[in-house]
Amino acid sequence: MDNYIVSARKYRPSNFHSVVGQKSLTTTLKNAIQSNKLAHAYLFCGPRGVGKTTCARIFAKTINCLSPLPDGEACNECESCKAFNDNRSYNIYELDAASNNSVDDIRSLTDQVRIPPQIGKYKVYIIDEVHMLTTQAFNAFLKTLEEPPHHAVFILATTEKHKIIPTILSRCQTYDFNRISINDIVEYLEYVASSENITVEKEALNTIAQKADGGMRDALSIFDQIVSFSGGNVTYQSVLENLNVLDYEYYFKLTKEMLDGNVSNSLLIFNEILKKGFDGQLVVSGLANFIRDVLICKDAQTIQLFEVGEAVKSKYTELAQICSNEFLYEALKLSNECDLNYRISKNKRLLVEILLIRICQLNHQPLTGDDKKKIEIKPLVAPTNINTEVATATPKETKQATPNTVNIQQPEITKSSALPNKQGVITNNPLRISVKQQKTTKEEEATTKDKAEQVTFANQPFSEEDLIRAWKEYAEIEDNAHFKNTILNSAIKLEEGNNVIVSIYNEGQQEQFEEKNQIIKRFLAEKLNNNQINLITQITENKKEFTPFLSRDKFNYMVDKNPKLQNLVDGFNLRLD
Repeated sequence: MDNYIVSARKYRPSNFHSVVGQKSLTTTLKNAIQSNKLAHAYLFCGPRGVGKTTCARIFAKTINCLSPLPDGEACNECESCKAFNDNRSYNIYELDAASNNSVDDIRSLTDQVRIPPQIGKYKVYIIDEVHMLTTQAFNAFLKTLEEPPHHAVFILATTEKHKIIPTILSRCQTYDFNRISINDIVEYLEYVASSENITVEKEALNTIAQKADGGMRDALSIFDQIVSFSGGNVTYQSVLENLNVLDYEYYFKLTKEMLDGNVSNSLLIFNEILKKGFDGQLVVSGLANFIRDVLICKDAQTIQLFEVGEAVKSKYTELAQICSNEFLYEALKLSNECDLNYRISKNKRLLVEILLIRICQLNHQPLTGDDKKKIEIKPLVAPTNINTEVATATPKETKQATPNTVNIQQPEITKSSALPNKQGVITNNPLRISVKQQKTTKEEEATTKDKAEQVTFANQPFSEEDLIRAWKEYAEIEDNAHFKNTILNSAIKLEEGNNVIVSIYNEGQQEQFEEKNQIIKRFLAEKLNNNQINLITQITENKKEFTPFLSRDKFNYMVDKNPKLQNLVDGFNLRLD
């Protein structure tokens, strides 16, 4: 137990050849040593655990080696190399700038720079986390860093290059270390496992490498943790259990259910994931990454961006052949929108469930070929058994209009479809239907359904007081605040033949009444037990007495006063609520 050394220390590279994932940088450093073209200051920057400090130590050992090998590596046999390997070398001085960041610490360092090495050619000063130095400490270090003694070499290491002042950067050769690829991490973990006689599964190592996020030190630490948990048998399942990682198998099942449009099973899978303790945002971000991976597996040129084992990659490729590009594009867009809105949402679970429902509906929306034509034609077909009204018809003509049934395959040509074109020529286009038919709302469809049920009333007589009472009752249940205000401020009058005259003040109000006409008539018929009621809207001539206006009326009034307001709205693509 006392002799146990964690893998991150035990298998720390001791020469340039054993450094993982930084071949271009190590080659550059070896060539500089072989050609004897050493700079006096280096800056190693990059993410954590990618080999910055390790390369600095190997570089310090190699330049002091008394008999370097032909390939530029240290011999590990001379007195200088042995002293370095035993951690007793006086030629290497390491300073942790995170805890020694004051001016006095830097002055103490610059005083030691004057002392030449006893063995070897150079004294190497490695300053780790150099971005933690104060501005005063940086300034105190400038002169020594710019003109050090010929035997002094400074190596600065940092994870946050942007925090270093420009005057320091300009005095150093900068080496940017990359994140280590997943394949390189997996290969090195296999080497460590074989050295320790540990049985591993390739998929387990892939999961560890993905969790490490490009850091070899993190990968080795996680590997030690899994080995302790599994007793030397590292399996994919043991990695999932120990790291609490969401298995990609869930995403495979979820995607297949969404492709089939099975909302129920999709929600059940999501509920199962939540029961395992995973956060909803983790599910959303994981789903977005999964869809992205499936998308890049559709093309042989982009599949190289997917860094996983061949077995896993083949499963993704099989799923990619099933999914259409349109489905993946839209699903990726919806997932990203959900991820952005997750933090501000109050009902987070509902937000994710809506995402799953919307993705389930994607494959059932016609997107290509003949189905795409159906989407374009379908809104233009008038619903069956709906009164088609001519735009120029008066209220009395509307009352006498008879229902028209439109044949979908051979649309009937009506007067409303004979409209002049830009040259003033009348053209009979069966697909030109009145605006009211195109704006058929769900409420009108519900009214049509009620009409089909042929509900009958006693057609009892009623007084104007009864009408006003029912009129106010409808205003109370109206959801639209603007229209509710219009109803309360409109004057109504009962005339012969159960005609209800509604006095309004502008065309905007008239359009609202036309949209709600059937719903209001239905409500009044139930309240007054009479289905012979006719609503007739009349725009009153005395508009000055009218106070409430719609947003469109207010805007038109403002544009009349200042026409530039319309340019502002058009320029910024604004719209009125």
